[in-house]
Amino acid sequence: MGDEEKGAAALAAPLLPAASAASCYREEGCPGCAQDRRKESGGGRIPCKELFFVGITTLASSLPITCIFPFMYFMIRDFHIAKTEEDIGSYAGFLASSYMVGRAFSAIFWGTVADRIGRKPVIVFSIFSVVIFSTLFGLSTEYWMAIATRFLLGSLNGLLAPIKAYAVEVCRTEHQALGLSVINTAWGLGLVIGPALGGYLAQPAEKYPQTFSKESLFGRFPYFLPSLGVSLFAAIVLILSCIWMPETMHKHKNQGKDIRIVKGLPSDCDSPRKKSLLQNWPWMSTMVSYCFFALHDTAYSEILSLWAVSDRKYGGLSFSSEDIGAVLAVAGASLLVYQLVLYHWVHKLLGPVISSRVASALSILIVSTYPFMTYLSGAKLSFALYSAVMMRSIVAITSGTGICLLQNNAVHQEQRGTANGISTTAMSFFKAIAPIGAGILFSWAQKHQDSTFFSGDQVVFLALNSVQLLGLIFLFEPFLVLPSVGEECR
Repeated sequence: MGDEEKGAAALAAPLLPAASAASCYREEGCPGCAQDRRKESGGGRIPCKELFFVGITTLASSLPITCIFPFMYFMIRDFHIAKTEEDIGSYAGFLASSYMVGRAFSAIFWGTVADRIGRKPVIVFSIFSVVIFSTLFGLSTEYWMAIATRFLLGSLNGLLAPIKAYAVEVCRTEHQALGLSVINTAWGLGLVIGPALGGYLAQPAEKYPQTFSKESLFGRFPYFLPSLGVSLFAAIVLILSCIWMPETMHKHKNQGKDIRIVKGLPSDCDSPRKKSLLQNWPWMSTMVSYCFFALHDTAYSEILSLWAVSDRKYGGLSFSSEDIGAVLAVAGASLLVYQLVLYHWVHKLLGPVISSRVASALSILIVSTYPFMTYLSGAKLSFALYSAVMMRSIVAITSGTGICLLQNNAVHQEQRGTANGISTTAMSFFKAIAPIGAGILFSWAQKHQDSTFFSGDQVVFLALNSVQLLGLIFLFEPFLVLPSVGEECR
């Protein structure tokens, strides 16, 4: 085994083994110790109950993000704020980015709170915010109202940092990749349900006039029905989480006991409690690729929706909201199958580093085919688009899961919430920039579709691939720091 493979193996392993941690923490009344005892007495079984909560809470948090993609173009049009059809993409970019801007400002705060008071309170409050602000978003009648509700939802929904920590903490070492993949599986399910809700339930008075009249609530607020569906599901998850979701954070009355445990660690292993996150190079080195991939994924999601529904004279596909909703739903379904059936074997065979590199390279090849689909129609177009979207979703989730696994296993539990908060903040800034940049670039492309060298849509997908390439480069040494086995605390 070469130095790079050894480093990857060390980084993929948790900072402190679960069995060792469980044997150290035996305080009665501590929820973290109780969780460690459940893991130890489980005989290596998968923690299905805990992972179920991970899945449904992630799904509830993902739906308000994914459900707006099919109807966002039409929502901006109905606000009558864009002067021309070509300008809709720019306004859509600002609307999509408002959620990420809010999350960028608050993610570190929520991660720190999760490290202080526990994972469960932050998760429960985050789902509560989805219930409130998803409802308010559907009732928006002005552009500024939609922007404000999305921003507040992003600010108050601090789920992402604690749920990643939670997914690692409820699992034994051999199941931690599965734990993080459940988050991505739930996101994949969100890509099925969210676009389906948005595509089929938006503008119900126009699509189902026999059931919904134009004078009804759903006729006056054409985008309220999918938002209400998201809120109702989040309310059910909120009730289940409040009652049955176990806490995983260690809460010890005798803090001196913790100090003695840390002092009892081997002298050649730096205490993770004393090690600053900014000095944790294995964790820090994953941040660049993580942010570039986040930028690419968000820009891709928006551009795909805008490109598919735009007119063919602008290089688009002239799809309806139902058409793009069906495409995204099928992509999400394929992602769900991949995560549940195949990802475990990919991770076991390649590991987090190699799988992320291979997936990133394949993503570039797949996205390169999109501009040429405008020359297709009928069954050929359907086959090409559905195949490309499904494959691209699979490779994106492979690279994302690998990097998340490296990040969470590079830090101790008491820093995990904060570490995920910092990475979420950095990622959210990039995700906030992505829709704005993508919207502006898309609007520019539609106005320059007849360029001699590169047509507008080709420039758009070339820009996407450039971002992905940068993320791939930073997955190699010397940018990615892979500690040797002897340097990593085991």
